[in-house]
Amino acid sequence: MINIHRRLQRQHLTAQMLLQVHDELVFEVPLDELDTVQPLVVEEMEGAVRLDVPVKADVGCGRNWFEAH
Repeated sequence: MINIHRRLQRQHLTAQMLLQVHDELVFEVPLDELDTVQPLVVEEMEGAVRLDVPVKADVGCGRNWFEAH
């Protein structure tokens, strides 16, 4: 999560991480940044720790949390 925050800042993106709910992260992302932020989040979450079994991160989008699922 810290690495995601730093990358958003470093790339001068306005997307913001709003909330963590169990194993989910909720972001507010402008539509014009969506194609940049989605792979950034997946890359950071899947690469956060090296394990024998790969970690898989899924992304959902919507105007609210319900639509994103």
